[in-house]
Amino acid sequence: MRLAIFIPSFGDGGVESMLVNLAGGLAALGVAVDFLTRHRSAPYLDELDPRVRLIDGVRDGIGDVQPFLCRYLREARPDFVLRGKDESALAVLLARRLARGRTGLVMQPGTNFSARLAELRPHARWRMRLKVRFVHRAAIAVVGNSEGVVEDIAKVAELRPERVHLIRNPTITPRLLTQAAESLDHPWFAAGAPPVILGVGRLGKVKGFDVLLQAFAQVRQARPCRLMILGEGRLRAALAKQARELGVEADFALPGFDPNPYRYLARAALFVLSSRREGAPNALIEALALGTPVVAADCASGPAEILCGGAVAPLVPVDDAPALARAMVATLDRPGDALGRKAAVAEYSVEECAARYLALFQSLAAEARA
Repeated sequence: MRLAIFIPSFGDGGVESMLVNLAGGLAALGVAVDFLTRHRSAPYLDELDPRVRLIDGVRDGIGDVQPFLCRYLREARPDFVLRGKDESALAVLLARRLARGRTGLVMQPGTNFSARLAELRPHARWRMRLKVRFVHRAAIAVVGNSEGVVEDIAKVAELRPERVHLIRNPTITPRLLTQAAESLDHPWFAAGAPPVILGVGRLGKVKGFDVLLQAFAQVRQARPCRLMILGEGRLRAALAKQARELGVEADFALPGFDPNPYRYLARAALFVLSSRREGAPNALIEALALGTPVVAADCASGPAEILCGGAVAPLVPVDDAPALARAMVATLDRPGDALGRKAAVAEYSVEECAARYLALFQSLAAEARA
């Protein structure tokens, strides 16, 4: 069996990291995996399993990518193409028709489309809904990474239940645990220093870091502590300005993107997910896997499912800074059971997820032969 993982627009987000993990997990099970992306210097690609064939030089846009895809599909003849993001799925469908191949498109939505649509103006909402429906209906299968994503994409794309499958993100890997144990030479994590509250993610509106800063300012009034957010994005300057206005700039840091955030996660006193929407938040899963205390906004979708409705760790309403601050103080005072947090995310291992994907591909191949 040959699988192509197609992600031309490659950034430093959770989708990219999870696809690298999945490629290695499937290669370990004997699947011939081709990883198609723009260039070899993208984040996480240095961690790609050596058994995976990396094919770079892919460009964005249907017109730019079409000749490449047609040639690839004719020569490699993969059984399936897994699309991590929906923007270029139309290019895959057109290339498949031009190449006259039978490659099956498997879509892998990783976000809540209803929440995304609600953020758009009417015309843009109509266009996005139309594209989402067309692409996902044309796919041979759709795989969501949480129950919320599965239910949502089935509703938005109007798919029959048997077309949509739930497979968790391959978040927990041996590499995660090894990297978490690596040394961290940062004065904030020295013995006796104030506890560090950590946020991780792209510095964009959807992550709700502005609300996290508001909550941190309230927590900082009650006790010594520091806030660090790992990631890059267009809101860096706005967050720095907000910290100055709140009077917490001395205890706030934006170190940027770090390829090994796990050594920070393992040493943080608290991880906070302040997102306004998610699919299955990888940073939350990683923090739990390392036993780190967490607090999460109850956004659509993922946190409530992962945290068992708040039984594992506190859930607070989205965009509610006072409630977030109270939960942060309470968790800093009473961190809870690290073993229970680790047990809550046991099914997110790369081995478990890769085995489920392989079973799905085998089932789809058998149906195609019948």
